[in-house]
Amino acid sequence: MPPRPPVQAWVALGANLGDACASVRAALEALGCLPYTRLLRASSLYRSAPWQAEGADFINAVAELQTGLSAPDLLRALQALEQAAGRERPWRNAPRTLDLDLLEYGAARIESDWLTLPHPRLHERAFVLLPLAEIAPERVSAAALARVAGQRIEKLA
Repeated sequence: MPPRPPVQAWVALGANLGDACASVRAALEALGCLPYTRLLRASSLYRSAPWQAEGADFINAVAELQTGLSAPDLLRALQALEQAAGRERPWRNAPRTLDLDLLEYGAARIESDWLTLPHPRLHERAFVLLPLAEIAPERVSAAALARVAGQRIEKLA
């Protein structure tokens, strides 16, 4: 199937099992290799406390993509990358080798059992907002950053 006209999409990346830094870096590289997709920008890596989850600290980042994939096809591709990285889902918010969340897909508004866009908890998470603000400050308001100021997060060198 031919690609659609390119759309900007933002993806949150996280991991807290194994070599989480290496997993997130490898996932960033893999995002740019998806069909009809280019990695435009990637944030620095951040270390954050688990948010409504268990386990070790997470390593997080956000990537901006330009893609000709549809939103459902992009989500399927993200889930395939998670699976290839050994992602298991034994329970909600379990520790993970890789977590890829589709945050936004152009101006799309989608609400289904399988995909909600924009991501419904996007503005509740410092580990998403700070990396997103780094690469796309116009997408994150000062009020949103203030709401998550109490969440522990640090930018890695």
